[in-house]
Amino acid sequence: MLFRSDQTSVVPFASRRPPLGTPKLRPVLIVLHQETSTPGRIGNALRALGYSLDIRRPRFGDSLPDTLDEHAGAVMFGGPMSANDSDEYVRYEIDWIEVALREQRPFLGICLGAQMLARQLGARVAPHIEGRVECGYYPIRPTAAGRALCPNWPARVYHWHGEGFQLPDGAELLAEGDDFPVQAFQFGNAFGLQFHPDVTYAMMHRWTTRGCVRMDSPGAQPRHLHFAERAVHDAAERAWLKDFVDDWITRAPRVAMLQAAE
Repeated sequence: MLFRSDQTSVVPFASRRPPLGTPKLRPVLIVLHQETSTPGRIGNALRALGYSLDIRRPRFGDSLPDTLDEHAGAVMFGGPMSANDSDEYVRYEIDWIEVALREQRPFLGICLGAQMLARQLGARVAPHIEGRVECGYYPIRPTAAGRALCPNWPARVYHWHGEGFQLPDGAELLAEGDDFPVQAFQFGNAFGLQFHPDVTYAMMHRWTTRGCVRMDSPGAQPRHLHFAERAVHDAAERAWLKDFVDDWITRAPRVAMLQAAE
């Protein structure tokens, strides 16, 4: 049985670009960790809203801005490395997140990016105590705060990771899981997602081919289940991502909101 979706029936993210004559939106800073990485569906969702993408790869020598005044927000994506690695660019990215936190700009960390955010906030990042991984689709349970933020969470979401993190002090837990309890959290205008709503069908093919070693780890799902589960759960995860991104990118610094109210 084939589980591949009919690509002609996939509806793209609806474009809501601003009318001609309206001020141009600032770009969204995109931080990637591999030469071939893309922002996937998150990039598609942002472009559909009219945002351009400023893609940078500090691992390969790109710098990050001293301020986000020229950006609408920032997204830090995943990668095969660890937030605990001693590489200079890993430390550089973790330290840089303080810029987004200080300026209260919309920041989103995906998988490794969420682990880097957790590290910046003083939380521990570590492998599962039994060496288990999440590689495939796994259940997710939104908290009351998570449902208030975005009511229509999918029953399962896509994962590709072998480390997790503690809930940082002062952060709000948005969603829980089983082997890795902290699946999503919020700290002001910064959000961390342990799962991968950014993954496209093509990305899933690449990951399950090039990263097949991880699928030999305890807890990982076999390759065919990745695609079988995608056929069941992808539409709900995609709809959730659209709602989430729509809300996240329009968040304003608290000070600016107070000044507008005055």
